[in-house]
Amino acid sequence: MCYSTRVTRKAKELELFYKVSKLVGARAPEGELVYPHANGWNHPLLWIIPQEAKENLTPSMWGIMPPQQLGADYREYYKGAARFGAGLNARSEKLFDHFIYKNSVYTKRCILPVDGFFEPHTAPKKFKVPFYFERKDREILSLAGLYTVTKDGYNTFTVLTKAATPLFAKIHNEKFRRPVILNDADIAAWLDDSLGEADIKNLIATDMSDEAFRAYPVSKDLYSRKQEANRKDVIDQVDYPQIEISY
Repeated sequence: MCYSTRVTRKAKELELFYKVSKLVGARAPEGELVYPHANGWNHPLLWIIPQEAKENLTPSMWGIMPPQQLGADYREYYKGAARFGAGLNARSEKLFDHFIYKNSVYTKRCILPVDGFFEPHTAPKKFKVPFYFERKDREILSLAGLYTVTKDGYNTFTVLTKAATPLFAKIHNEKFRRPVILNDADIAAWLDDSLGEADIKNLIATDMSDEAFRAYPVSKDLYSRKQEANRKDVIDQVDYPQIEISY
C-alpha cells in the first residue's frame, strides 16, 4: 500500500509542469508543502489537482473523509478510521460500490504529484526493509486519487491502488499492491468530466509500466518512531545482506 511519499518540488515547479495555478482553500498551508518523507499516517497537507478545479493546484489532507464529516474534527475521525487504513488508500476494484468512492469516482478524481514513494519489502525471517520507487528519468510522478470536500470546506484525498505488477510484486511481497500511476499522456484524460466506468477502468489498467521505474532499499529509520525520517538523505541507498532479490 502507498502510505509514504516524497515531495520536494515546490508549488511553482508543479504549476509549470502541469500548467496550473495555485489555489488555496479553507485550510491554507504554512509555507511550501515539501516533504523528503511524507508519512500518510500524519495526515499531511499535500498539493493535488482536483477534477472540479483542474486548472488549479490546491492543498488537501491525506486521508479521505466522508463529505458529511467536519474537517476540523479530522484528528478524532482518523483515530476511529485507523483500523480501516485511515482513508490513505482506496482499492481501485471497489471504486464503483464503496460508500465514499462511488460518490467521488465520476466527479472528484484527482492527481497527487510526487517525486517518488516508499513500499515495504519482507526479506527472509520477516526482516522488513523500505524500498524507494522513482522514475528512471526522475521526472514528476502523477498518482491517481479521489477526493472529498467536507461540509466545512476541507479537501481530503486518497491514493488509488491496484494489484501489483511484476516489479511491485517482487518488492511489495506481502500485500502485492501498487499505487495507480498515470502516464504523462493520460493526465488530462484522468480529470476529464466525460469519463464513464469503462474509461476509468482502462486508465487504471494501462497506467505507467514497470519499465519506467527504479527501486532500491533505503534506511530503516523510515519505520522508526525514535528516528526522524523526514530528511533529505532518507532516499540514500542502503544495502542489506538479508535481501535476496535483485534490484
